[in-house]
Amino acid sequence: MRVLVTGTAGFIGYHVAKYLLERGDEVIGVDSVNDYYDVRVKYGRLRQTGIPRDKIDYGIIADSGKYPGYRFVKLNLEDRDGLRGLFSEYGFDAVVNLAAQAGVRYSLENPQAYIDSNINGFINILEECRHAEVGHLVYASSSSVYGINEKMPFSTSDNIDHPISLYAASKKSNELMAHTYSYLFQLPTTGLRFFTVYGPWGRPDMALFIFTKAMLEGRSFPVFNDGNMRRDFTYIDDIVEGIVRTLDRPPKGDPAWSGATPDPGSSRAPYKIYNIGNGSPVELMDFIRALEKALEIEAKIDYQPMQLGDVPATWADCSDLKRDTGYAPSTSVEYGIEQFVRWYREFYKV
Repeated sequence: MRVLVTGTAGFIGYHVAKYLLERGDEVIGVDSVNDYYDVRVKYGRLRQTGIPRDKIDYGIIADSGKYPGYRFVKLNLEDRDGLRGLFSEYGFDAVVNLAAQAGVRYSLENPQAYIDSNINGFINILEECRHAEVGHLVYASSSSVYGINEKMPFSTSDNIDHPISLYAASKKSNELMAHTYSYLFQLPTTGLRFFTVYGPWGRPDMALFIFTKAMLEGRSFPVFNDGNMRRDFTYIDDIVEGIVRTLDRPPKGDPAWSGATPDPGSSRAPYKIYNIGNGSPVELMDFIRALEKALEIEAKIDYQPMQLGDVPATWADCSDLKRDTGYAPSTSVEYGIEQFVRWYREFYKV
């Protein structure tokens, strides 16, 4: 299968591309390699898939020196002509769209970045998938779409009309846009709501990275809502397995779906939404204690009030993912943190 994977210099995209290549798929990777966070990590991920930094130039296809089936191009999803040329040249069987402007807190500082990448970029992906008659589009959504919903665990059948960050609103918009294309053009689309992903090669703007760096440097770090937070932390390998299993199973639409009692997570069109989370939320302070054990360092915590755009708890109901794919994430936080710490020490030589 020939797959376009966007965001392959990113955390999840890198791992997905590597998984697909190692099982024998052909992958074309796309990423803008922007400077939202430390580009050394992004170039490091690309290097792991055989794309050295000196091969990377905007709009130029780079062949991997490690995987014969891998090519990479630096490209913005907002570049309609560049994206159209890529679809025309390669004729993709499927697309995994993981490129996006990430981060809840950053959306308070730079909202335009979310419109440019997550809205304008996504409509370009939809248009190209439509015209190229791509067999399946899988795209990243987020647990953030549940907003101020207090019903636990979060289910894809829940209403998500009350997001509290522009990032969340952009991801809900992606789901609505995808449904429109599934309904009008019979484009099979699957949206995946990721729950607090962590692991080796993770993003430097996320909690585990921030905590680890501070602890190794002997500094304090902020913990919001006075530590009274619960998160459905999901290890990267579980996320990737969920992505690939759904990629291999394009939705066909549910003939029993009713407009009188509409289920937001499915449709009579070839459209489906899944949660991918561990299904067992962890107290943030327990997460920090597991990190203290892995690092053998006591954390210095600066307790602060809740931040705008944040939510106190997340918890994924993944029953439909397990029913449809036979898979449910299960990696323990203790194991996941150990793997991250091992990678972090090796990458930063600390």
